[in-house]
Amino acid sequence: MSEIYLDPGKRHEFVLLFDVKDGNPNGDPDAGNMPRVDPETMQGLVTDVALKRKVRDYVTLVKQNAEGYKIFIQSEAALNALIAEVAEEVGAEKKSKRADKNLQQQMLKRYYDIRMFGAVMSTGDYNAGQVRGPLQMTFARSMDPVLPLELTITRQARTTEERMESGQTEMGKKPLVPYGLYRAHGFFNPYLAEQTGVSAGDLELFWDALMRLFDFDRSAARGEMNVRGLVVFTHENKKGNAPAHRLFELVEVRKNDGVESPRSYGDYAISVGAPPEGIEISLLVNPSSS
Repeated sequence: MSEIYLDPGKRHEFVLLFDVKDGNPNGDPDAGNMPRVDPETMQGLVTDVALKRKVRDYVTLVKQNAEGYKIFIQSEAALNALIAEVAEEVGAEKKSKRADKNLQQQMLKRYYDIRMFGAVMSTGDYNAGQVRGPLQMTFARSMDPVLPLELTITRQARTTEERMESGQTEMGKKPLVPYGLYRAHGFFNPYLAEQTGVSAGDLELFWDALMRLFDFDRSAARGEMNVRGLVVFTHENKKGNAPAHRLFELVEVRKNDGVESPRSYGDYAISVGAPPEGIEISLLVNPSSS
């Protein structure tokens, strides 16, 4: 193994930095799809579910459903139907109260996101139990308050003949934040990785997905989004050599002097401190030079 951060037998924590310019990084359907914010601090939020979705979409794109790299959580098929498909192949018992370990292992081998993130697979006729994933992420939170805007837009195209005849212009809304630098934290548990069968290749694919999180997920609604930093902390001891919060504190993000309302990544200064003994830092995306 050439790089220590690829070792699924070690504990890893990481800091992910990304920014958005004139876009909506994660709309809230309960608020008219406006950008998610903490109402007390007005810091922007992006859910862990949204970040994992982008990882899943990247894996689907680059692996094209290759053996062992299918995605379980998807919109193309019902989850119970996917479980039943594997259950019938392995001859699993229907309506079993106990989780079928053989079925569970086959699901782990087939689906990348179950190995990494875990899944509940006891909701249908076949019981594959529940799997705790070794890879977990927090919500991403902007470093400073963001200003959610809802801009009115018009379009020349009309949807009905009546509107064409009247010449009435159709109106719409476009929610966005002018700029926000977001930070998320993540954790990799080697003990759970051993149970789910995570390989070095699986871990390498995950880091690759984070580094290219938005490269193949562009849309007008999300504006311009870029990964600005990916800092991985790897522990020499499987149990860990330092608390996660101490490692996260080593990545310091502050506004440059004189900046009141950041509007670009250059408005920030980012530094990464020296790690404690037994910790190796891998700058997969160096935030100081991004």
